[in-house]
Amino acid sequence: MAHLGSSVEYGLHCLLWLVGPLAEPASSLDLADLQGVSPSFLAKILPKLEKAGIVRASEGVRGGYRLAAAPSEISVLAVVEAIEGKKPLFDCQEIRGRCAVFRGRAPAWSGKGVCAIHAVMLRAEQSMRNELARTTLADLAGTVARKAPASFAGEIRNWLAGRATARAERAPRRRSRRT
Repeated sequence: MAHLGSSVEYGLHCLLWLVGPLAEPASSLDLADLQGVSPSFLAKILPKLEKAGIVRASEGVRGGYRLAAAPSEISVLAVVEAIEGKKPLFDCQEIRGRCAVFRGRAPAWSGKGVCAIHAVMLRAEQSMRNELARTTLADLAGTVARKAPASFAGEIRNWLAGRATARAERAPRRRSRRT
């Protein structure tokens, strides 16, 4: 059975840092450092989210990623599909026709209709997709907000703003070296 990889988890966590009316744009490097993950790993996820219209990027010292839509309009399913694609979660191998008793000639009845195992997996997958589709980034952010102290959002905002300020202070020195 295929599964959802860590890319989905990190992608969702990145998006949560971008929720809120005062959320600062965040670079992929800042988001990677914030979560303790490899910047090159995150650099593979964020362009997928941008291509799907979930985030938008701006350039410059104070640039970075922002949500491209309201958190209430971004479903977890949209994030999963942006990162993982729309592949099925279960890959049926049609084992039922390979029984040794059939000696390579499976009778018609053995392959008739949808495999019972595949059918239950399809139903389970549909239930999961329905849940992911009805759960939004706003729902997840609300859960996090109820758990975290009220000051936490400000701490994150300040951390990101401090990183942007440090980049801005370094930028003039880089330009003056080139001239």
